[in-house]
Parts: sequence; structure tokens; C-alpha cells
Amino acid sequence: MTEINRSALLPYAADSVYTLINDVTAYPQYMEGCVGTEVLAEGDDEQGEFMEARLDLAKAGLRHSLTTRNRLQRPTTVEMTLVDGPFDDFAGIWTVQPLSDSACKVSLQLRFTISNRLLSMAVKTLFNPMADDLVDALVKRAHAVHQSE
Repeated sequence: MTEINRSALLPYAADSVYTLINDVTAYPQYMEGCVGTEVLAEGDDEQGEFMEARLDLAKAGLRHSLTTRNRLQRPTTVEMTLVDGPFDDFAGIWTVQPLSDSACKVSLQLRFTISNRLLSMAVKTLFNPMADDLVDALVKRAHAVHQSE
């Protein structure tokens, strides 16, 4: 099992940072390796607000798609579970902890397994560096968005 845990402090309101995390259609603009996205479903069900989305990932001739069902709890949590993709198991959670009206801590925890050894090597080549850089990419995006306001 691979686990990735990253966090950062941001001088922006939690709701603003949450909005960036939840704007998956913008990911290809600033997340290296993400070449496309599609929101497949959105709405409310018995467990609350959700979004189902697909990320298309590509690097060094490798291409895979990952579809997750995201439980949305504005402005603090996006909890991701696997719908379809190259993983045997995948779970992730973005958390945004308000520190004040104009500051927050953003954290990302990812946990995934791939039992097929050959597929595992290929997917890890593509996914691990991207996953490691997700929080950094979000921080850069937040700075860019807030500087243009």
C-alpha cells in the first residue's frame, strides 16, 4: 500500500481554498500530468452532496484514467473513493482547516494499492509524482488566483 500525506498553510479563507480543490475541471490548467477531466455526476443523495469525476493522467507515454466519487462537505472536506481506475484500492481526503477568517491549513491524504506488479510500476511512474505535487500545485494556483483578484 502506498500512502501520501501532504499539507500546507495558506493565507486565504478556507472556503476559497475549498472552491479550488473542488474545481476539478481546472486541474489540467495547473496540475502536471492531468491532461483532462470530466464531471460525470453531481448532486445530493442520502449521504449528502457528491461529485463523481474522471481525471485523465498522462506522462512519458503512459495514460490512465481515474474516476472517483467525492463526498463534499463545504468548506472543510472532500473525501474521494474509487469508482474506476487502475487501482485495487484507492481512498483520499482533502481537508481544509480554517485558522482564521483569512488563513487555513490544507491537507491531502492518499492511500492506494495495485496488486498487478507490472501495472503497479507503470501507474506509480505516472501517479506518484503527480500525487506528491498536488498540494504544491494547489498552493501555486491559490496564489495565482488571489493575486489576480
